[in-house]
Amino acid sequence: MDFFLEPFDYEFMRRALLACLLVGFVNGYLGTFVILRRLSLIADALSHSLLPGMALATILFGLTPGGLFFGGILAAALVAIGGTLISRSSRIKDETAIAALFILSFATGIILIKFSTVRISLDHFLFGNILGVTNSDLWISFAVTAVVLLTLVALERPLILTLFEPNVAKTLGIRVGLLQIVLVGLVVLAMLSSLQAVGVLLSLGLLILPAATMYLLTDRIGVMAWGGAILGTVCAAAGLLLSFYSEIPSGPLIVLLLGFIFLAVYLFSPTYGIVVLAFHKRHLHEESLDRWHSSSQKHQHKKTTPTHPSDPSLPNT
Repeated sequence: MDFFLEPFDYEFMRRALLACLLVGFVNGYLGTFVILRRLSLIADALSHSLLPGMALATILFGLTPGGLFFGGILAAALVAIGGTLISRSSRIKDETAIAALFILSFATGIILIKFSTVRISLDHFLFGNILGVTNSDLWISFAVTAVVLLTLVALERPLILTLFEPNVAKTLGIRVGLLQIVLVGLVVLAMLSSLQAVGVLLSLGLLILPAATMYLLTDRIGVMAWGGAILGTVCAAAGLLLSFYSEIPSGPLIVLLLGFIFLAVYLFSPTYGIVVLAFHKRHLHEESLDRWHSSSQKHQHKKTTPTHPSDPSLPNT
């Protein structure tokens, strides 16, 4: 037991653990709605578009958590709004416009970091540094977790209706477009709170993998959301602990743990695992062949068995 508790004798590890619990829970819960609404690619684009805003905030205000947070929000908003404007004023579709803008913004962010007066490695933004979490970062994570969870709980019914029956939702007066904007905004907030833990490049894994894993295990949205939240929390904490002993960055370890669990569930899920489905199909196929052979043999037996029609001239015996 001391083996697991020893790392948390250090204050920086206690802060890191609390940050992991918060970002793992909120991303795991939110990921359910992202997957069901098919916003994974947009979330990926938005995660990369955060970099120039944070780089510019570093140039202007230094490494202040508030500056990085609002700089990232501004950059993501500009990419989302810009993508919408381009798609509505040209032949280019939404996803193409956003993809073009996010790669441009990502390249811009890398260049802007070089002009920062603060000596900071690009890896800090790309892969995170959970051990450098400050009290201000924790307060931001607390606020983001509260806002995201309360919003999702308050809007759960209209959100679920728009996920599966958008036309019915429109007829009931639900503003489907506005709900999607709210959902995208929550994604940006959750990713910003995750950057210190896993960075820009890996934040999508923390958002998508827990929910994708639960999607292969259950058909119930509530179970999927809460299960994803628990899975994200456990893997974030486990990745942090492994990072302490292996001296490997925690961000990649957290995502790798989630990835291994996802692949295991993909193969062996009792309901949707490909191994289980393959065995089940083969089993049903064998049963079908047995029934076919059985019916064929019965039919053949009827054909070969001689029949003796009754003849009234023959005496009854």
